[in-house]
Amino acid sequence: MNALVFYLVYPLIWILTLLPLWIQYLFSDLLFALNFLFIGYRKKVVYLNLKKSFPEKSNKDIRIIARKFYRHLFDQMIESIALTHMSPKRILKHIRFKNLEVIEDLYKKNKGVILVTGHYGNWEWIISLQMLVSHKTLAIYKQLNNKYFDQMYIKMRSRYGMTPVPMNRILRELISREQKNELTLTCSLSDQRPLFRHIQYWTRFLNQDTPVYLGTEKIARKMNLAVVFLKMRKIRRGIYETEFIPLFENSRETKEHEITDKYLSILEKTIIERPEFWLWTHKRWKHLKPDNV
Repeated sequence: MNALVFYLVYPLIWILTLLPLWIQYLFSDLLFALNFLFIGYRKKVVYLNLKKSFPEKSNKDIRIIARKFYRHLFDQMIESIALTHMSPKRILKHIRFKNLEVIEDLYKKNKGVILVTGHYGNWEWIISLQMLVSHKTLAIYKQLNNKYFDQMYIKMRSRYGMTPVPMNRILRELISREQKNELTLTCSLSDQRPLFRHIQYWTRFLNQDTPVYLGTEKIARKMNLAVVFLKMRKIRRGIYETEFIPLFENSRETKEHEITDKYLSILEKTIIERPEFWLWTHKRWKHLKPDNV
């Protein structure tokens, strides 16, 4: 069944992404209209997440944010598959990396980097970073259940030189690269919900008790990586701008949870500034904090 779905869908993706991006956006507009009128993809999840995150906002304000979010969501989906045929020169016209000297200065200091961000803006286009930095870039990713689509995304995410690495293999990969004297920059989207049995830490995030992964922090401290936050802004449709915000140069000198609290604080402020660009369809607060924690 997985193979059947893939071979039915992939030719459509391949053909669609041959078209200019402005034409692809027409499909985004169509999906937005269908969702607004008929489908209502995860509508209850989106509205509940927004209401709990912004209790001070009126129902009208929540509806406005939700509408903007869905318009961006379908744009982001189109932009992600557009990588199928997007040339290196073309993608760098769509995503601009400010203050790259932050990363290059760390390279000159012989420092590996873990780049933390969230599901905000268009995180998929960060894969173009390898064309602009001296580090060998890696991207931590969660494998898809459908192995055919998983391979498709691996191929897309590797187009500009970045190496996708599954979550459960990243530490071994970093140790191996270190043994080869390779300086790495590892991209980590650290705002996902951990499985309940893996929860080790709770914090307050967007007005709610929130379980968070500690994997990024543990890897950074074990490998003594520099931690840099990647802040993304959407300038207009199809145009993004990023800024590198240094957090810690020597992770082993940090206290427990200090790295996690710091990057979540910056991500939270980013979301509050423009909430429509975060991934609200994710069941981020599915798990409730136990009374004894």
